Amino acid sequence: FKHSSASLRAISLKRCVGCGHEISDQILLFVLDGYWHISCLKCSCCRAQLAEIGTSCFSKSGMVLCRKDYIRLFGNSGVCRACSNSIPAGEMVMKTPDHVYHVKCFACSICHRQLMPGDWFHCENGRLFCDHDRPIASESLTNGTFSSPQDNNVTV
Repeated sequence: FKHSSASLRAISLKRCVGCGHEISDQILLFVLDGYWHISCLKCSCCRAQLAEIGTSCFSKSGMVLCRKDYIRLFGNSGVCRACSNSIPAGEMVMKTPDHVYHVKCFACSICHRQLMPGDWFHCENGRLFCDHDRPIASESLTNGTFSSPQDNNVTV
């Protein structure tokens, strides 16, 4: 059973989402469920070639965006559960399954020690407790007023 090199090449080539042409380059990008030439994957706003300015891109409302334009267009990433202040979209955050926090606000509600990656913590109703203060937190509650306790490990 023989294949010509032309038929094998035709089978393996992908079409670029950006220009519609076949991609014969050695390097191609897979973004938003499609393949792109490196030169075709550009920010919808500033037209910067995304492969040249970073290793990630953002997508929203049908646009492919660089980090700078994504932040400019779509603003804040939420409100900190601990301090209730807005969190700028470019700022690093800490998250639990239900809440988002400024890194500096991701701290134990009892001892105020900042929780770091690798630390065990307990989250109840958005309040954070280090592993050491968890028993204190549970004892200070009247009849288990916290609804859904969650034990977690801080990861980045």
